[in-house]
Amino acid sequence: MTKRTSVVTGVLFLSGLCLPLQGCSGSNEAPASAGTAPGRESTAVASPSPAGGQGVSIEFRSEPDPPTRGDNTFEVVVTQPDGSPVTDATVEAVFSMPAMPAMNMPAMRSTAALAHQGSGRYRGSGQLAMGGTWNVIVTASRGAEEIGRRTLSVIAK
Repeated sequence: MTKRTSVVTGVLFLSGLCLPLQGCSGSNEAPASAGTAPGRESTAVASPSPAGGQGVSIEFRSEPDPPTRGDNTFEVVVTQPDGSPVTDATVEAVFSMPAMPAMNMPAMRSTAALAHQGSGRYRGSGQLAMGGTWNVIVTASRGAEEIGRRTLSVIAK
């Protein structure tokens, strides 16, 4: 075997070891609806918001759970660090799915404005154009100031 063949064989061997490890890295976020029992709502709790620095907590639920293609109802509960409800926020959930050029599909986006229902609960309806993994950004604001943000993923059926 020549020296050049040995080097190529070594590189291919190392490449074969490294490729399986690439699947081990990824986001710390789990899909909001992964692993929930039928009929139960999924919950995702926010970490303190860097914007505004007020550190509100945001819980997200969908009805049905998991959400489906078409109409869904979304509920968000916004609370202060001491557990008291935030009752004066503007809350919005933005759903997005990146483009999939290999499948000839454009990027998709849907926004759901959530109205305050009392005790820090905000509800609203929205549509998802198809099943699959949707990225969700839930924001709570007072006027122009963002007081909380939660980023998660949901898998629509």
